Amino acid sequence: MSAKNILEILQCPACNAGDLLLSPENNSLTCKNCSTIYNVTDTIPSFILKKDNAPPVASKIHINQGTTFNYIDHYQKDAAEYDYFAKRDNETEHLDRRIREYIASFINGATGNILDAGCGKAWVSQLFCPKGFNVISMDISFENTSRALKKYPFPNHSAVIADVYALPFKEKSFDYIVASEVIEHIVDPSDFIRCLFRVLKPGGILLVTTPYKEKPAYSLCIHCNKPTPFNAHLHSFDEHKLQSLYSAKDLKKFDYKTFGNKILIHFRMHHILKYFSFQLWKTFDKFINIVYNAPVRVLAKWEKS
Repeated sequence: MSAKNILEILQCPACNAGDLLLSPENNSLTCKNCSTIYNVTDTIPSFILKKDNAPPVASKIHINQGTTFNYIDHYQKDAAEYDYFAKRDNETEHLDRRIREYIASFINGATGNILDAGCGKAWVSQLFCPKGFNVISMDISFENTSRALKKYPFPNHSAVIADVYALPFKEKSFDYIVASEVIEHIVDPSDFIRCLFRVLKPGGILLVTTPYKEKPAYSLCIHCNKPTPFNAHLHSFDEHKLQSLYSAKDLKKFDYKTFGNKILIHFRMHHILKYFSFQLWKTFDKFINIVYNAPVRVLAKWEKS
């Protein structure tokens, strides 16, 4: 799906008011209201402007160390260095599979718009485009979005380069929003949820997964000699902290599920569990967490009224 196909839901993030006009050459979008121009490369519009690269308000970790975090620059470089599409070790692949299955169990119907916020390897488009959903893979980097379209070239799959804090979409554009393993990297999680909720349709569902009660580990950065969290995880979440992130009047319901188990991971049970269907695995996983409560992931679900 090209930029032309998603024009009806795009909106200028600079003025938050203007519709966008696609150039005859299909290589730029211009705001009809403020005249801001956004480049389009290989059908992918980029809504990251140079002025957006100024460091935002720092997270608690950065404040404690007297530093700031230019997250746009960081994750653009990260995508260039790290191959998000590479096959991972079997244990991680199994956990990733169960995360995908849990998310998929909350997405119903055969049509609708899905935003994959922080698309990574773009599994959302792989799974839901063949089912008839329109999927937009959104990431801060060109590397991830361009590879997503090349790997999954469905006619109902499109991509945009954008920042969650400056979304290029009109209000009430999406039936579902998926943000899987993203929120722990975000400077301001509350604002993250608020921005995503704005573009969710009434009755729409926001699905977020993240490590559960993670105890962040640190290494000493060889460049600045300051503690740096592994995997750039800035926050740790449980169900209470996630629920506290959003309580506006348009919230209909919050729910959550915890899953995975440290004991099963410790004993490398994925070699056996990989043969279990999702329903069988989910039942077994729930039983193990009753016996020994040590889940490793939490899925949070916000439903808009």
